[in-house]
Amino acid sequence: MSIPQSGGGPIESRDQLVEFLSSGCKPKDQWRIGTEHEKFGYRLSDHSPLPYEGDCSVRAMLEGLRDEFGWAPVLEGEHIIGLTKDGANVSLEPGGQLELSGAPLKTIHNTCDEVHTHLAEVKAIADRIGAGFIGLGAAPEWTGDQMPVMPKGRYGIMTRYMGKVGTHGTEMMYRSCTIQVNLDFESEADMVKKMRVGLALQPIATALFANSPFFEGKPSGFASYRARIWRDVDRDRTGMLPFAFEDGFSFERYVDYALSVPMYFVYRDGKYIDASGKCFREFMEGKLEAAAGEIPTLSDWADHLTTLFPDARLKKFIEMRGADGGPWRRICALPAFWVGLIYDQTALDAAWDVAKNWTGEDREQLRLDVAETALGAEVAGRSVRDVARELLEIADHGLRARAETHFVDANESHFLNALREVVETGQTLSDELLAKYHGDWGGDLSQIYDEYSY
Repeated sequence: MSIPQSGGGPIESRDQLVEFLSSGCKPKDQWRIGTEHEKFGYRLSDHSPLPYEGDCSVRAMLEGLRDEFGWAPVLEGEHIIGLTKDGANVSLEPGGQLELSGAPLKTIHNTCDEVHTHLAEVKAIADRIGAGFIGLGAAPEWTGDQMPVMPKGRYGIMTRYMGKVGTHGTEMMYRSCTIQVNLDFESEADMVKKMRVGLALQPIATALFANSPFFEGKPSGFASYRARIWRDVDRDRTGMLPFAFEDGFSFERYVDYALSVPMYFVYRDGKYIDASGKCFREFMEGKLEAAAGEIPTLSDWADHLTTLFPDARLKKFIEMRGADGGPWRRICALPAFWVGLIYDQTALDAAWDVAKNWTGEDREQLRLDVAETALGAEVAGRSVRDVARELLEIADHGLRARAETHFVDANESHFLNALREVVETGQTLSDELLAKYHGDWGGDLSQIYDEYSY
């Protein structure tokens, strides 16, 4: 989840909202890669989730990163709730999941260096306070009652609202983790094609990165329980955005969608005002009773865009949001997958050729099926494993065409190796975890912490 947005003046017309999105257009030589990943923290002593306060806690983690590695604190009231440095930020998910939102970087080599540095810093502080961190798509054992609540005002508002609009919203907030990558576009037409490719192929990423077969201490029956959670969070703000595949999709069409999505809050003077259930259009029309007299600003609009959760999300860039959290090697593989597919025009065209004839029903059913069976799902008569294999070949060509070198590495294509192994073996990380659980672990899920933590 984002920290408060800033830097926008009063909104006088809908055109400003369209311009806000279109201002993200960049020439290709300015395209960058921003990688985000979340991870669960826990106490080594008993594997319980990290509370906010205490010697072994989320606060101790943030203060340690601040004091030892020069991160600047982000405060909400008296609470430290995030950190910033060199274009990156560390923030807290509702249940204390620690998120790195990486700086916009030129290459995947740079991204992987950033990930390595961050995880080394986290481990240094965690070892000192008796904590561990693990990358999974869903909390393997913890119940909702066990989860701590972070002292961020927006999360209290969201928690209260989630119970009104779906059955799994608080599970998403408190007990799931993701990896995502943020990517640029050159023009409106480029945005449209990348959004369509991103939305249509997001379930393939979900299958390749499936890493959450457990929930509340036992196998859940899903390869990605995180993806199952997203089936029923809040239908107003999630899903495949069918209108993105219709003629006329544009920045304006996305603005109209976002204007109609219910808000969560308005942020003023360091405090969150509960505006849940009222759409942003009502705010612009002066009909928001909770914030009577407040004039909406572009900062409010930027905040609102962070509360929309489609499978691919448009801001001044595009966020690819379909992958479970995972080990550091998979963190680097996600940007490799998407950069390879959409940062080279030939690859982008080929990726769209894979999915362009899928119907809306095909896309939606695929989204549902990969949560359960990952590579075992099918779409339009093809196995997901076969589709993934073809997409990895396209991504490989796209990365080789970029020819971004780094010391002895001729290009970025080797970052796909973790995904090639998945396709070659037909085994996702979820399959691997289940095999351990039913085999060497003898049903003792606590062993996951020793074997799979960072």
